Amino acid sequence: MPLQQCCGVFITMNPGYAGRAELPDNLKVLFRPVSMMIPSYRLIAEIMLYAEGFSSAEELSTKMVQLYKLASEQLSQQKHYDFGMRAVKSVLVMAGSLKRANPTDPENVVLIKAMRNSNVPKFLADDLPLFEALIRDLFPGVEIPPDATGQLQDEIERQIEKEHMEKNPVFVKKIIQLFETFNVRFGVMLVGPSGGGKTACYKILKAAMTQIAEG
Repeated sequence: MPLQQCCGVFITMNPGYAGRAELPDNLKVLFRPVSMMIPSYRLIAEIMLYAEGFSSAEELSTKMVQLYKLASEQLSQQKHYDFGMRAVKSVLVMAGSLKRANPTDPENVVLIKAMRNSNVPKFLADDLPLFEALIRDLFPGVEIPPDATGQLQDEIERQIEKEHMEKNPVFVKKIIQLFETFNVRFGVMLVGPSGGGKTACYKILKAAMTQIAEG
């Protein structure tokens, strides 16, 4: 096999991360290892918040990273929980979108909304009070107004009635949370026990959004 002098092969490894496997030893010896240090989540968050238009990015980035650190330590350990850099980045991008959509809202309120919308739908019921307590501790005295989901919620309730289902407030809330999750993530997985309403959630949301789009 002729060697191309202008070609280089690099392998990035993230040992210990979920779903990753170690390189075989016979392949590993062919490469020169280079150690990497863990990046500063706070600094990355601060720069991204500034880029998204936040003026108080330094203070907010510190609180956000601290919240994720405490949540990873104190909440229950679930396979679908993620408090790593991917999760931080998705929240920051969502915060930027919320800020542009609501330029008059306080910046700490916008960031809290982004963190809630990104994380609350995937938390177990027992972890929700603890997560809310962490937010209250890090952002004392901040009142978060409820999101305006009037048209979507009305259409969801109409579709539930159309399918002869019960308009349970928790069911409606979960469908809205699924919609909010789609706004943050490219890929979404619904998890839960059989008969828990996973299929009904996405089918009702699909019907509601189709109806709204068709006017």
